[in-house]
Parts: sequence; structure tokens; C-alpha cells
Amino acid sequence: MPNSNGDSASAPVVRNRKARHEYHILETWEAGMVLQGTEVKSLRTGKANLQDAFARVDGGELWLHNLHISPYEQGNRFNHDPLRPRKLLLHRQQLRKMVGLVEQQGLTLVPLDIYFRRGVAKITLALVRGKKLHDKREDLKR
Repeated sequence: MPNSNGDSASAPVVRNRKARHEYHILETWEAGMVLQGTEVKSLRTGKANLQDAFARVDGGELWLHNLHISPYEQGNRFNHDPLRPRKLLLHRQQLRKMVGLVEQQGLTLVPLDIYFRRGVAKITLALVRGKKLHDKREDLKR
């Protein structure tokens, strides 16, 4: 449903529910994704898994690894590889800042959710630090 300002961001199609339990979230960014046609169709039906996904900078570009998007059921021989690395689109300034922060010890880029905005697939990336066991227990008490 479009908002009054013309920006139609929908509810997340896929959400990484364990990320908030397993990690301390330090900062988040929104990025675009380079996808094939059958991947978009599978995403719209919610057939994806963010559980083991992570982002890495390779050759000055940001790539998302281990994101599983199931093959499209009505797809033919042109169906996609479910676990292929997918390129993420960010502004150069955001990418530079992200690279500087990731190089710190113990920080990782993890996807939180995937959604569609104005027909384009977007992903929320988070800069995270792993939680210790006592931190997880403390969160469960709350």
C-alpha cells in the first residue's frame, strides 16, 4: 500500500530472526541487490533463507554470500543457482565507511531483512559484533 508521500515500502518479505538474538547491532544500512528474474519471483513468494548469510567486500565491491533463494517453481532451464554470491549496491561513500568499520576486529556484516520498495528488492545490512552466552541469557530475561 503506498504511503501518502509516494514511498511504498512493504513489510519484509524475508527476515533474519536470529540475528538480533545472536549479535549486537551497531549500525544498519539499506542496499540494493542485483538479482535475476527468477530470483525476484522467488523472493516475492518469500522463498528465501537469510540464516547463514553474510556480506563481504571483494575487489572494492560488496557481495552477499550464503543467501539461499529457492529456485522458482515455474522456472525452466534458465533458473538461478540458489546459493550464488549476489552483488549489493551502495553509494561509494557508504561502502568506504563500511570497509573501515569491518576491518576492526570481530565485526561482521549480516543481513537483517529483505523487502521491496517501489518494485525494487532492498536489503537491510547490519554491522554486528557477536554476543557472548551471558549476553544472550540477559536478553532472554527481558
